Amino acid sequence: QVQLVESGGGLVQPGGSLRLSCAASGSIFSINDMGWFRQAPGKEREFVAAISRSGGSTYYTDSVKGRFTLSRDNAKGTVYLQMNSLKPEDTAVYYCAGRRHSGTSSFRAGYDYWGQGTQVTVSL
Repeated sequence: QVQLVESGGGLVQPGGSLRLSCAASGSIFSINDMGWFRQAPGKEREFVAAISRSGGSTYYTDSVKGRFTLSRDNAKGTVYLQMNSLKPEDTAVYYCAGRRHSGTSSFRAGYDYWGQGTQVTVSL
C-alpha cells in the first residue's frame, strides 16, 4: 500500500507563491510517475502537472506553464509543486497522485494512488 500526504496549501494574494509537497510512504518502490491534479468548486478534477520517476521529464497543462515547477526528491519520497504568479483561477483543492506504470499521464484513470488534497485559495 502507498499513502500520499499533501501539505503547503493556504491563502495567498494574486501574484504570490506557494510550494506544495506530497510525501509518499509505504510501498513507494511501486510508484513510477507522479502527478498533480486540482478541482475547483463545481468543476471536474483537472490535470496540472506530471513528473517522470527519474525527475528528468515534466509536463504541464498550458494554463500553468511558466508559472509552476514540479520536482521530486526520490530519497525523501517527496514531490514538490512550486507555484508562482498565482491567479484567482488557480484556486482549487490540489491532489497528488502516483502511478504504478511508467509513463506520465494526464488522465485521472492513469493514477493508482491519491492523496487527500490540500486547499489553495488565491484572493485579495
